Formats: sequence, structure tokens, C-alpha cells
Amino acid sequence: MILFLAARPVASPAPVRPAPRRRFRLPAPYGRIFAVPGTRAFTAANLLARLPMGMFSVSAVLMIAGSRGSYALAGAVTATGLAATALAGPWTARLIDRHGQARTAVPATVIAALGSLSLLLCVRYGAPNWTLFASYAATATTPNTGGMSRARWAHLFRDDPAARHTANSFEQAADELCFLLGPLLATLLCTTLFPEAGTAVAAALLLTGMLLFAAQRRTEPPAAGRATAGSGDPSPLCLPGFRPLLLTFLATGAIFGSLEVVTLAYADDQGIRSAAGAMLALQAAGSCAAGLLHGLLRPAVRPAHRFVVCVGAMAALMLLPPFAAATGGPAALAAALLAAGMTTAPTMVTGMALVQSRTPAARLNEGMTLAVTALLGGIGAGSAAGGWAADHLAGPAAAYGVPATAAALALAVAWSARHAH
Repeated sequence: MILFLAARPVASPAPVRPAPRRRFRLPAPYGRIFAVPGTRAFTAANLLARLPMGMFSVSAVLMIAGSRGSYALAGAVTATGLAATALAGPWTARLIDRHGQARTAVPATVIAALGSLSLLLCVRYGAPNWTLFASYAATATTPNTGGMSRARWAHLFRDDPAARHTANSFEQAADELCFLLGPLLATLLCTTLFPEAGTAVAAALLLTGMLLFAAQRRTEPPAAGRATAGSGDPSPLCLPGFRPLLLTFLATGAIFGSLEVVTLAYADDQGIRSAAGAMLALQAAGSCAAGLLHGLLRPAVRPAHRFVVCVGAMAALMLLPPFAAATGGPAALAAALLAAGMTTAPTMVTGMALVQSRTPAARLNEGMTLAVTALLGGIGAGSAAGGWAADHLAGPAAAYGVPATAAALALAVAWSARHAH
């Protein structure tokens, strides 16, 4: 018996296998849109090209004010660039619709990058002030990078409204992220390296990102051609329901512009100027988070009615900042800005969806660029109104009535045009 047991082979212990590593998976709606070949590549390239949109103006102000000692001059130069963008943006977008993204966006980006380089050199070597205005105006040819990305999603999912909704939500969250990180990166570069560093890095990122984006040809929408993009379809401005949308975007831009200036004035008045960036970042963070969550939902209400609901929620929550500033302290105001920011992305997502649905495919880039132009115009007007209110009303807290008024105006326009098609 003992010999028998000894002759039996001894079983070797089972090898210890490492536990499988868990791979990060996107939520189902986002995983579905990014499963399409080429979408991750063009999205990564577009984000690289889009990040400078939040860097250029801050970098220009810090660079010009640091070398010339005048914030007034810096503000005038950036305002000139904004006005030039409002004029050149739709024209550039029309060329993109007509000739294609790669064929048009790359040379337009090269011109814009050269304008940034010219501005940098003019500031660096003490050129006359008028050269600063001319150089920064040349950057107006910068293509609407976010619009081109949305146009690709619209082309890929032209027969899938749910996927387009998810993609638009992601794009809005990406916008918020770029305008959250861009100013922080620009400030860090300009203050820790040298005043021109922000502009130089922004121009390099824009050009590199656009070249990579244009190289992704498999997801590029087909060019409409001269006949189709020219006389075949009317201008988006002539389409029913489009002008009220632009007015709503104009008023929404006024919210953003005035909120930023008034918050800076409030923080300065409270002696917490260094915390102003963090307070504004909370507003952008709330919008970014809401945009991503909005993409997970499957809205059952028609976009036109959903837009009115979103604008109404934005108008209601914009009453929180003036109340918090008047009765609470900076912490209460920060919480109010976070809450108010959570209505921004759903409003912009739904508004952009309406722009896409009311614009012919041959003029899609032009239609979205017109919406962005209206938004930029509102930001400029809101900045001026917020600055005036902060100086002339009973303190910065009262000036928070400007974004609240702009939100009420946006609601009035959206409500009056709710039956437009």
C-alpha cells in the first residue's frame, strides 16, 4: 500500500494567472459613435487644433499689455480680431463647404498662423501699434474647428438622430474643456516662460492639429461644389427660423461675456482676484459635465420645444449669481456659477442641433459658423455691458443683473420663435 501511494504521480500546483486588467470602456452611447473607424483619429486631431481657441486672446492680452504697458491697447487689438473674425468666418466656412475641409482649411490655417507669428514679432521688436491690429486681423481666417468636427459627425450619422445628439453633446463638452484649459495654459506659458510663449505655442498647436485633422480623409464630408454650395441652396440667413436662432445665440453670448467680466470685477472688489479664474472654471466645469451627461439621454421632445425648455432653465438659474453675490459670499457665488453653468451645454447642444436641421447639407459649415459668429458678437457686447455695469452700478454684485437680463432676452426670443420651422 505504501509503495502504491508512493508510485502515484504528485500533481503540480496550478499556475497562478494574473487577474485580467480591466479596460476602460466609454458609456454605451459614446462607445457606439467612437466605434466608427476614423472617429477617434479626427477627434484627437481636432481637439489639438481647437485648444488654441481658448489661448489666443488671453495670450495676446498678456503679451501686448506686458510689453506696451496698456490693457486698453491689448483690448482694442483683440476686439479688432473679433470683428475681423465675424466678417471672415462665414466666408471661410462657405469655401470649406464648396471645396472641402482639407483643401480650404489648411491654407486658411497657414494664413492665421502667419498672422500670429507676425503679431509676436511686431510685439517683440517694438513695431508701431498699427501693425498689431493688422497682424491680429489676419488670424480671422482661422477655420471653425468645432464646426468642421460637427460637420463630420453629421455626415457620418446623417440617418441616426440619436447618434448625432450624442456627438453634439460630446462636441459641446469639448468646447467647454478647451475654453477651460486654454486660458490656464496660456497664462502659465506667458508668466513662467516669456510673454510671447502663449501665442507661439497656440499657433504651433493650431497648425499641427489642423494638418493632422485634414489628413483624416475617410471621415471628411464630400465637398458640395461650386454650383451646389453657391446658387443651389439659399443662404442660411434666408431660411425660416434661422434668424431667431442667431438672435438667441447672440443673447447667449452676451451671458458668457458679461459673466466673465463681472466675475473678475467681483473678485477684485472682494480682494480675491487670484480666485476669479477658479470661479469661472467652475462654471465651465459644470457646463462640461452637463454636456457629457446630456449625451447619455435620449430626448423624447422635439428639438424646437427642447430648446425653449433649455433656454428657460438657463434663464432661471442665471438668477442665482446676482442673488448669491448680493446676499452670500464668494463661496455661495461659486456654487451659483457652477449651477448656472450646468444649463449652458444642453442649451448649446440643442441650439446647434437646430442649426444643423435647418441648414442644407451643402452649407452646413456656413450655418454653424454663423451661429458661432453670433455667439462671439454677443460675447463682445456682453463684455462691454458687463464692464460698464461693474463700473457704474452699485458694485459688481448688482452688475450680475446683466447676464440675467441677457438670459431673459434669450428666452423671449426662443419663446417667440418656438413654432418656426
